[in-house]
Amino acid sequence: MERSVLALPTRENLRRFVREMLSSRDRLDPVMTPFFQTPLSRGGKLTGVMYHLEGPRALKPSAIWVSEENRILFYDSTGNRFGEVRLTESPPLEQALEG
Repeated sequence: MERSVLALPTRENLRRFVREMLSSRDRLDPVMTPFFQTPLSRGGKLTGVMYHLEGPRALKPSAIWVSEENRILFYDSTGNRFGEVRLTESPPLEQALEG
């Protein structure tokens, strides 16, 4: 499993990195593959973001940014974790969900 530490200070940096990481795993075109994000909450409190791609052949790799732990967990289409990134810097959670 790939592990690293990065600074992704803006919403754009975060989304671009997640999209490229998910795309590269299944050799998908990051520009052509639909990319989605869903807010995650626990007890009514916003806690993170789930990102996923919808590729051909029912490929649906995903990533979960757990903002409290400041890390991103990456999963392949079968649900197996293939990567983890610790963030030294990230955008505010509310800003990451804009747009």
